Amino acid sequence: MKPGLMPLCREIVRLAARKGLTLGTAESLTGGMIASSLASVPGASQVLMGGIVSYDPRIKRELLGVSRELIDTLGVVSGPCAQQMALGVREKLGVDVAVSATGLAGPGGGTPHLPVGTVFLGIAGGGEPRVREHHFAGSRQEVRKAATLQALHMLLEELTQRSKSSESYSGRPVERPNG
Repeated sequence: MKPGLMPLCREIVRLAARKGLTLGTAESLTGGMIASSLASVPGASQVLMGGIVSYDPRIKRELLGVSRELIDTLGVVSGPCAQQMALGVREKLGVDVAVSATGLAGPGGGTPHLPVGTVFLGIAGGGEPRVREHHFAGSRQEVRKAATLQALHMLLEELTQRSKSSESYSGRPVERPNG
């Protein structure tokens, strides 16, 4: 594991445990690297419920609920696919926060419209899911590592936002009883 990756994973596990939140992953190009990175932290079993590696479009459809229409029109390397993957794994695993990764690690498969290194990361935590598009350079392994690192940062941002705010994920105030 990269030297900076372990402290990041420890902080994610610590924050999730402190907030009583459970985590899950839906991974395509990262092939389980996000879940594996989190699982390397002692105590991760308190918060990491699991992950689904959905390399094949059929698995994205059958296990994560990504629509056939979306796959046929926009493809599996798209923001909407990352969004549906995050929402699907959140529901399938029954977790509070889910992160997803889909993209082109290379070396082949890219096009001028969708070059190698294009990655979409999604996060679903109860409100509107968010997706980020990234373009990473380097070898196949470097793209996969960069995607893993950015997905973990996105997860940490979500947990930090939840831990500092008295508002719900959607930005609406949380209703609390008087007294």
